[in-house]
Amino acid sequence: MVKADITLTNAKALISGSILRCGVAVEDGRICRIAKDPNLPKASEKIDLKGRLIMPGLIDVHVHFRDQALSYKEDFRSGTMAAANGGVTSAIDMPNNDPVTMNLESLRERIKEAERKTVINLAFYSAFPERAEEINRIVRDGGAVAFKLFLTRKVGGVDPCDEDAIIEALRESGRLGVPVAVHAESIKILRERAERIGELRTINDYLRLHSPSVEEETVRRMLHLIGDMHVKVHFCHVSSAGTVKMISEARESGIPVTCEVTPYHLLISSSDLRVKGFIALSDPPARDRRIINQLWTLLRRGMIDVIASDHAPHAIEEKTGDSILDVEAGVPGLEVTLPLMLTQADKGLISLPEIASLMCKRPAEIFGLTGRGELKEGNYADMVIVDLKRRYKIDPSHFYSKAKYSPFEGWEVKGKPVKTFVNGRLVMDEGEITAKPGSGRIIRWRS
Repeated sequence: MVKADITLTNAKALISGSILRCGVAVEDGRICRIAKDPNLPKASEKIDLKGRLIMPGLIDVHVHFRDQALSYKEDFRSGTMAAANGGVTSAIDMPNNDPVTMNLESLRERIKEAERKTVINLAFYSAFPERAEEINRIVRDGGAVAFKLFLTRKVGGVDPCDEDAIIEALRESGRLGVPVAVHAESIKILRERAERIGELRTINDYLRLHSPSVEEETVRRMLHLIGDMHVKVHFCHVSSAGTVKMISEARESGIPVTCEVTPYHLLISSSDLRVKGFIALSDPPARDRRIINQLWTLLRRGMIDVIASDHAPHAIEEKTGDSILDVEAGVPGLEVTLPLMLTQADKGLISLPEIASLMCKRPAEIFGLTGRGELKEGNYADMVIVDLKRRYKIDPSHFYSKAKYSPFEGWEVKGKPVKTFVNGRLVMDEGEITAKPGSGRIIRWRS
């Protein structure tokens, strides 16, 4: 009698921080059994993984899928195919779109667009609306799992210079228990620095403008602002050791704050940026090698919660120009994040269990994505199969993303996602997307 849909055999699996020799059985989109091969149930389909590693599918909490009026940069079809190719099974979509995701209507329209195209699980941020009383509807009726607060510019209905409006929005988010992700670079500080620097043209000008001290001072002010609000604040793409230490101290004092770092800020230095040019420009920009080494130390000490891609695709024409003012900041990351981190694991800089915690378990916990992030019986069968021995060079021309460039172009990596399962369905097999657009699932707040 058939008791499972699929069994994955002849494998190792990353379970509860350990690598075990076992197999996984899937039924109705969920993991129904984890056991030695002889103890797995019979199934309609049996897949021999030839000794490869089963990991929980990655949960990327920082992705700009673009689409709608920005579909020339990326859309939900190309972006989620890129995600599946990189072993990402769930992602949270950022709201700085055109139109901006900032109220119930724009969120519903964005979800409607995504439902037709996605091949993975998608959840959604919203920017804050103009009126704080709308926050409840965006969460309860729209299903947004988090809000995003941009402090560099106005995105949505809250002006980053209006502290009273920010406080009101944060308090309402705290009342609902929904997290708020923050891009922590103050527009006021940036304006003051820009006036002192004068004309902005070069990468060196940009590095001076977006110095680590801008992020540190903004985080310091934000931590003071939230005080005893009991709102869950998640700091995006931190790039300074000072920032991480402040967040860690605040967490130890009882403030519910978390933070993420990107592979970009762990691996690309400011010297690399000067050599590679605008194609490698991100916001915040790359830091010097001393700061990178400090971030790695803090990561290993458990002071950073999440690794996220900050996948920020642009048209190639938007990454070239004569001046820093002519180009867009941001790089694609969905298809390189896992291979890059597996390569660092092979070098001994990070362990495989740490990767699973930072890229699977903690993202699920922080953003309330229940039933995901771990290989556990009863959880959704979101899995990525990894060939830890596979070596290859990163070639952006093979990306599913529309942004076919990368600051990591030509880098040799060791470790490749070779199969991706979303809700028990094989969606990527050896680089080929096997799922149809619209086969993915929308994840709503506490659904």
